[in-house]
Amino acid sequence: MKDSVAEEHLYLGFSHQYRDSIFPLHTSISLFLLSYCDCKLFKIFLVPTGENVDGQFVTKNLLGDLEVHLISRCQLPVVVQSCCLPAVVMKDGKFCRAGLSVVLRHIIQKTYDADPSKKDVLELLGFKKTCLKACAEVSQWTRLCEISIPLAVEGFLMASPEHCQTIPPDILQLERKLGEPVRVHNDDKIRRQKLQQQKAGAKDAVPVLGKEATEEGKTVEMHEHPLPSLELSIAFSKLLVQEVSDAVNREAPCIRRTKTSDLPLLDHVFAEGLYFTLADIVLLPCIHQFLVSSKKQGKNLVNLPLISNWYQRVQKVPGVKKAAGKCNMELLQFPELMPAPEEELQDLSSVPHELEEENEDSHFIGGPRPTMTKLMENGIEAKFSPHPCPNWTLDWTNLPSAVSPGEGKMSRDRALRKQQQLNNLVAAVTKLAKPGDVIVDFCSGGGHVGIVLAHMMPSCQVVLIENKELSLMRAKDRSDELGLNNIWFIQANLDYFNGTFNIGVALHACGVATDMVIEHCIKAGAAFVISPCCYGFIQNTVKFKYPRSHKFKEILSYKEHMILCRFADQTAVQLPPERRIIGKQCMGLVDLDRAWAAEERNYSVQVISMEPETCSPKNNMFVGIPA
Repeated sequence: MKDSVAEEHLYLGFSHQYRDSIFPLHTSISLFLLSYCDCKLFKIFLVPTGENVDGQFVTKNLLGDLEVHLISRCQLPVVVQSCCLPAVVMKDGKFCRAGLSVVLRHIIQKTYDADPSKKDVLELLGFKKTCLKACAEVSQWTRLCEISIPLAVEGFLMASPEHCQTIPPDILQLERKLGEPVRVHNDDKIRRQKLQQQKAGAKDAVPVLGKEATEEGKTVEMHEHPLPSLELSIAFSKLLVQEVSDAVNREAPCIRRTKTSDLPLLDHVFAEGLYFTLADIVLLPCIHQFLVSSKKQGKNLVNLPLISNWYQRVQKVPGVKKAAGKCNMELLQFPELMPAPEEELQDLSSVPHELEEENEDSHFIGGPRPTMTKLMENGIEAKFSPHPCPNWTLDWTNLPSAVSPGEGKMSRDRALRKQQQLNNLVAAVTKLAKPGDVIVDFCSGGGHVGIVLAHMMPSCQVVLIENKELSLMRAKDRSDELGLNNIWFIQANLDYFNGTFNIGVALHACGVATDMVIEHCIKAGAAFVISPCCYGFIQNTVKFKYPRSHKFKEILSYKEHMILCRFADQTAVQLPPERRIIGKQCMGLVDLDRAWAAEERNYSVQVISMEPETCSPKNNMFVGIPA
């Protein structure tokens, strides 16, 4: 075990106990993962939301063999007080990871780093370690697992009997997801194996698992009969480090010649497809509580055959029952459920796909001129405020090398352009900042903006927020080299930062992230200096709808606004000059809509072109000041 790993502190929220779970459910999920991984690398703190908490009762009854300490919110490290729980903090108190998915992924990686023999734990991160990596604002799946299902179950459990007669829509959404065809890496090969199995009529002829398997020294019954499908065989073979039969792997000539479109689709075994992942760990405590409550109320689960069968299947994964026992989760046993006749099922088609209606016209044809003309006829054109200090520049030659963006391992030409971009943002922030201000560098990446600001303004506290761990670790290494004491690092999605601050800054915040940063700043009453990027990735989300401002909404439809966004990305230097000019105009219109939306909320906003304009194809910059 590495000392640096053992010294990390894990902070979990505690609002109340309900049956065999600690609420919020994010805490029960975190404790379940720790038990599943048999992880003792963190010093664990429960942070009560109320005043009167019986710590001894909580510890004895719900925490198994984990040693847990209680701490009040005012005793939290300052950086954690700015974040939603759960959160993990490194020894020096400067680097914090916050939010359920980020924390759980960190627990998994640290468990494996401390004991590389635990490859089954690392497999929870899925193909290319991407399970629940995308933030909830842009990934419907992450949002469903991380936010929607836990909140839906908490609401269901707390509701009065008359208000919990119907199944929550998010639970029905999960049922529908489990019924969708599985798409996995190398699925063509697996689908051909399935076709061969079907043609041979060998559904029961793949004895990959015996009747019993060994789980940590104990004999556990896996299946009373041979596994019923190739998908199950492959899934459990991976869990038990067994190989699928060679007879299945060899393809007959007629199978090899079959078109991909004619191959059978794959069925779900676990939440994300064929393999047991972190998503299953997150969902199990939630679905368990929902099923326990439903059973107590005498509800018929005929409407949820896929969830019920998934729940039974997850229990057969080695380590799950032991982890549940540590957490005092008394897992239920159900008979294998088959889909009921169609007329008996609740109509799942009534559960809309998230954002389905808003984004149904997201694929467009045609150019931006009709939309631009429509705006011009209503007196709206792209307009840019004069640059307040076009010739201002940092003295890069006399700054420490670790301050330079070249330290972020980029080419000389790109480093020069990055310096020019930083000149623009730092100049604007310098005019706004005063001693004692907290400046937040959103979507900080490798810390190019935040490190310069922390070095240039030692009297200000700078906070870097970034979802990508490697980028943030590089930023911290550069900060440590400079000996900066006025800088914090938070690995989290933007929604998990809830601290107060004075100025928000972001260089090339991608797509909707620009609007997320603006929203954070407005809610905090903070000024902002933001350079947008990736306009083509803008689309309606759960929280953000386009156009943003009332003026644009009165004139443009969502589809027309998306046309502007798509063509706003047409500014690359290799494109013809005429197209780049149109792209710049589209950028200006999209950002004008954003500026007007902020002004509707009592902000004064300027849209400025960075100098020189050649510093980036995406050279727009907002400067927003609360009225």
